[in-house]
Amino acid sequence: MKNKALYRLAFAFALMLAFAGWSWGKTYPMQATSIVPGAIGTIDAKADKNGGNTQVDLKVEHLAKPALLSPPASSYVVWLQEQSGQPVNQGMLRVGDDQKTELKMTTSASKFSVFVTAEDDAKAKAPSNRVVLRSDIQE
Repeated sequence: MKNKALYRLAFAFALMLAFAGWSWGKTYPMQATSIVPGAIGTIDAKADKNGGNTQVDLKVEHLAKPALLSPPASSYVVWLQEQSGQPVNQGMLRVGDDQKTELKMTTSASKFSVFVTAEDDAKAKAPSNRVVLRSDIQE
C-alpha cells in the first residue's frame, strides 16, 4: 500500500515538473539564409522568476567559421531588436572546430527579434546586411 502511494506521489511530482518546464519556456527555430544555408539554430526563451525579464539561450550548429565565408568576415555578432527599437549588439559567437556555438542573454522584452550577422568588427554598433540566422520571439 505504501509503495503504491509513493509511486503515485513520485509520478505526480514528475508530471508537475514536466508541465512546469513545458509551460514556462518555448523553443524557436532560427531561419538560415543563403550565406550559411547549412546552419541550424534554436532559441530557448523563458520568463525568469524575477518578473519581467526573458532569458534567451541561442544555440547554433553547422556554422562555418566566419573567415571561410565569401567574402570573409572576422566574426558573427548576435543582435537583439525589441519591437520598434534599434538592434543591440549582444556579443560575438565563438565557433569551435565542431562548428557549434551558443550565447545566453537577458532582455526585458517579451516580443523581439534575434539575428546573427557576419561582421568585420565584433563591436559593430549597427548590423551589416549579411544576416546568417534570424528568429522572431513572442514570449
